[in-house]
Amino acid sequence: MEAQARLRYYRGSPQKLRLVADLVRGQGVVRALATLRLTKKRGARDLEKLVRSAVANLEQRSPGIDSGKLVVSRIQVDQGPSLKRFRPASMGRVFPRLHRTCHVTVQVAEREE
Repeated sequence: MEAQARLRYYRGSPQKLRLVADLVRGQGVVRALATLRLTKKRGARDLEKLVRSAVANLEQRSPGIDSGKLVVSRIQVDQGPSLKRFRPASMGRVFPRLHRTCHVTVQVAEREE
């Protein structure tokens, strides 16, 4: 049995969030939550909430499931649309700035033995 949770249009660079996602991919849920809680990167807090949401979705779908036997089976960080902003520069010029967004999908499943 598996369940997933999605976070769309997250205001953060996909490249930076992938660094955090790589830490917990394939780990057990309990260990992944502990890893995310101790990670100092900005996206770790939001990724922890997303893993908790995926676990809650699975518990709602099949009550009585043991959360100690769950594993983060898939975590995917895709690029979303970029917000284009401009910074004024000298001599009447402007420098474009991209505020990147990303879409995150977390899937948890029962550990296969």
